[in-house]
This record gives sequence, structure tokens and C-alpha cells, in this order.
Amino acid sequence: MKYIIILGDGMADRKIASLGNKTPLMVADIPAIDNICRLGRTGLYQSVPLDMPPGSEVANLAVLGYDVRKVYEGRGVLEAASLGIPLDQNDLTMRCNLICIENGKIKNHSAGHISTQESAVLIDYLNEHLADDLIRFYTGFSFRHVLVVKGGNNDLKFTPPHDVPGTPFRDVMIIPSSPKGEKTAQVLNKLILKSQELLQDHPVNLQRIKAGKDPANSVWFWSSGYKPRMNTLPENFGISGAVISAVDIIKGLGILAGMDVIEVEGATGLSDTNYEGKAEAAVEALKNHDLVYVHVEATDEAGHAGDIELKIKSLEYLDSRLVKLIFNQVKKLDDEITIAILPDHSTPCEVRSHTHDPVPFIIYDPQKAADSVQKYDEVSCKKGSFGLVKEDEFIRILLGKL
Repeated sequence: MKYIIILGDGMADRKIASLGNKTPLMVADIPAIDNICRLGRTGLYQSVPLDMPPGSEVANLAVLGYDVRKVYEGRGVLEAASLGIPLDQNDLTMRCNLICIENGKIKNHSAGHISTQESAVLIDYLNEHLADDLIRFYTGFSFRHVLVVKGGNNDLKFTPPHDVPGTPFRDVMIIPSSPKGEKTAQVLNKLILKSQELLQDHPVNLQRIKAGKDPANSVWFWSSGYKPRMNTLPENFGISGAVISAVDIIKGLGILAGMDVIEVEGATGLSDTNYEGKAEAAVEALKNHDLVYVHVEATDEAGHAGDIELKIKSLEYLDSRLVKLIFNQVKKLDDEITIAILPDHSTPCEVRSHTHDPVPFIIYDPQKAADSVQKYDEVSCKKGSFGLVKEDEFIRILLGKL
């Protein structure tokens, strides 16, 4: 038996009045996913403990079977692993967004989804003026970058920028959670303010403004931690794995989990991503891996934007351009393939942030009988035969170890 996990990041939602009190999943035209739902078994999944932040960095660790309370060290270290950044054990590593601030308020968390090419110029400029022996910026993908502070203290309270659009940025700057974190908090807040002075009139931003785009006029730090100590997927479950994603956090998690990272040309992390390329790569990877993890970011970005129409379109693209292709192709393989479909967490359009809401999941094992659920959505899957599963229980059920 081999396994494929298709994860639509943040694709679960809440009922929306303008959709007739239905969720995007309930109104989207997703026949391929619904077909797999009818063939499989379903339930709800509480991926993130209620006392931990419901972000992708925690949720995807849980999906892959990790005890998140033991191994979670923030998003920054996962992205650093993807970028090949060498870390010492005392290097405090965190996500560094390029964001847009307008009239003193956080307009968006992505500087209008700035391109990687533009970002690289800005990150180099910040290093030229702000980096030293203890502080360095590293270019990632689009608006997602990394900051490393050697010897930094992690007693800090951060506010993710995607949680607070429209909020005055000074109200949500970094706060030390103990006296030990005061110096590091001061350093980081000073970098934020200095970045705004440096980036305001940078040619890249002046050109973006001229083109009617949002400028990347500030950095924003969050999700910090130190280099994690975690076993690999082969060590935990005795299986080989591959991961396919456009975003560094998932690639980094795959690297730390001992999985092969498969790059797909045209994978963007947005609704214009190369769905077909991901599907083709996933089926090919099943030929020499036991488990393939296919991550699609587009639905999460639509949720953060509060764009209901885009979220529905992204769900339909996921269905017709990825899930349908994978399902049709795996039937031709010699091995029997178990298919799982789920989000890592919910990103409701009307909240525009991640929530702890349990998310619907499907596991289709061709050797096992289906349950009675006929449609894949947040309400229908409540009636599924798995009931409510939590944290590492999902992958243990998938692999037949629970």
C-alpha cells in the first residue's frame, strides 16, 4: 500500500450569509473530491491543540504525525531549512514578511504578493544597511523571508500580520513575555522602524506605486524559534516520503522530516499555481516513495484576503486540475493507493485568519468499505465514521497504525 495526502491549505471555512448560510466547500463544484468522499471514510480533524497557535507550521507537523508540543519551534526554522540556511542551536530564527503599511495601519501581510525578484532586491538592501555579525536577512519566496538573530532570546510575543489587517502597526509590535526577552524585542522593533525609513522611497517601491501596486514598505517578524530536534518520517513510521509545495514552510518541514522535496515549475502558492504539474509530479513520485504529500496554498491565501469568490474558484481548480488528474492516474499504477484529502486548518473568509475549527477529512482506502457520507464539506463530514480525531491520530489512521 502507498499513500498520497492532498492538502488544501486553509480550505475549510465557516457558513457565510451571502452564500445562503453555506461554506465555500458546500457551494463549490467539486465532483472529483465528492466522488472520493463517497468511496472513502470521513470525519473531522482537530489538527492543532487549542492552546497552540492554529498556523500551518503547527498543523502540518501534526498531519505528519509529530507531537507538536515537543517539536514545534516556529515557522522560521522550517523555512530556514528549506532555504538551506545553516543554523547554530542558539540562532533565533523567525519569519520575516515584507508587508504593506498604509496610514500607519497594516494594509496586508504580503505587500500585494510582491514578486521574489523584487523582494530579493529589497532584502539585499536591508542587509546592506541593517545586518551585522548578529543579524541577517535571508531571501525566501514572494513576501516570505527569514531573519536570524544569533543569541536572540525567544521570550517574545508576536502578532502574525495576516491576523490583523487594518490594525495600527504600533499596537501589535513585539512584546517581551519576560524580562529576558526585552533586549531582543527592542532590537526587532527597532529593525521594523528602520526598515520603514529605508524602504519608503526605494526604487522598487516607487515603481510598484507607479504601477498601482502596494509597496513593500516594512518588514514584520513573527513565529520565532530555535533549530528543532525531530525524528524523520522513516524513523517514525518506516516509510519514505516526498513533498510537493510552492511554499518554504512546507518544503522545510519535508526536509526536516527526511522527505524528498520535489520542485514543480510554475508552482506559485496562489490560485494561478501549476495544478496539473503538481498532479503529474505527485503520481510520478508515488512510483518510488511510500507517501507523497501534495500541498496547495491557494485556498489559504484566498481566505486571508477575505475573497469568497476566489476561494470557491481555488477549490474548483484544486478539484478539476489536481484531484481529478491524480485519481484517474493512480488507478493505472501497480500499487494500491490510499488517498487522503484535507486542510491543515480553517481560514474563514470573514475572519481572514486561521482558526481552531475542526476540519473535514477523507481517507479512501480501496481495501475498506465506505461510510455513508456523500459530500465533502464541514457539515457532512461531521457524520463520518471516524468522528473527531486529534493531532497525530490522523496519520496513524491513514497508515493503519491506530
